[in-house]
Amino acid sequence: MHKHVWIGLLAGVLLSFPAMAPAAEMMKPGLWEITIGMEIPGMPFQPPSQTMRQCYTAEDVKGEPVPADENCQITDLKSSGNKVTWQLECTGAMAGRGEGEIVFQGDSAYEGKAMIQAQGIAMTTKYTGKRLGECN
Repeated sequence: MHKHVWIGLLAGVLLSFPAMAPAAEMMKPGLWEITIGMEIPGMPFQPPSQTMRQCYTAEDVKGEPVPADENCQITDLKSSGNKVTWQLECTGAMAGRGEGEIVFQGDSAYEGKAMIQAQGIAMTTKYTGKRLGECN
């Protein structure tokens, strides 16, 4: 049971990664479809991939990245061409470290992955995003 709580907390941080990249020049505002899949070694089952839609405004895609959890800080944020990489350090109940990357394919698609290890749990998340059009 305790392991499932950690997985839920870690997943919450990782689910925010696609929107965290410094995307002002790389990500076009609008309605995006995001698919996220997780791999957790040692689990008796793997969580199914999730697809969701998110509307990003011009304000959402500019500025500094902010993690979903106040106990986590992005460090070593680097951008080179169409690729953004980062390190993540979390303290408190969810203490652990991770890293991630996102690669933009123009301003209307991306793919990436993030890895985090905390409390003996290692998780890899892979995600893709594509712009569907304007927000309604």
